[in-house]
Amino acid sequence: MPPIINPLAAHIQTIKRRLIIIGATVLVSLMVAFTYSAEMVAWLNRPFPNPLVFYGPTEALFASIKVSFLAAVLVSLPGVFYQFWKFVQPALLPREQRWGIPLILLAGALFGLGLLFCNLVILPLVIDFFVSFGMDRDITPELSVGTYIDFNVKFLLTFGCAFELPLVLTILARVGVVSAQQLAQYRKHAIVSALIISAIITPDATLFTMMLMAVPLMVLYEIGILGARLFGRGQPTNVDLPLDPDLPIRTAGHRVR
Repeated sequence: MPPIINPLAAHIQTIKRRLIIIGATVLVSLMVAFTYSAEMVAWLNRPFPNPLVFYGPTEALFASIKVSFLAAVLVSLPGVFYQFWKFVQPALLPREQRWGIPLILLAGALFGLGLLFCNLVILPLVIDFFVSFGMDRDITPELSVGTYIDFNVKFLLTFGCAFELPLVLTILARVGVVSAQQLAQYRKHAIVSALIISAIITPDATLFTMMLMAVPLMVLYEIGILGARLFGRGQPTNVDLPLDPDLPIRTAGHRVR
């Protein structure tokens, strides 16, 4: 007689196996990325005119590890999404499974697009603003590599996650949780939320950096509304059916159809 396998135990074993695969993928990617950490730090240092410095014996090492970890996560995203997809795939219907791989590829592309937009557009503006502010007051800029990398990584991860907003709103509209009309109705609330989130996430509380983060969030929200209109579940239509005089009448005076 074959042994009886507890479904919960089987799911736990599957989760453990896939987490081990994800961890191994990120670790290997981290070791490979670390060999190029100097080039990545130099790439991030493009908007700043002066060389970076370090004030502690381990500061340069940990800064290299942080930027290498960010690159490892980005490189490992396809594998991470694939393992997640293989875990949830058995619970989906065949017509739902057809959307799995395209959604995974789209999510990874949006995350990478957010990193690219932040690195090429947002970070140069932010760094130039603060460096120019200090130099206009005859203050010589001298940034430590640890502080500079932390500043960059926080912005990069924030924009990478923020660019997933249109996809999330579209999926929610597709499954019927929200509608495009509801999203448009709460547009003012979304604007206020974007300002609050920007004030919390940005390293400083200046209006300039808040707007640099809040404005893209508002634009992404509008793109999400457009996606909800194009791909969301349509509103239920009221079909006028002929009334049957033999059917009971509710207390409000309407016949039950």
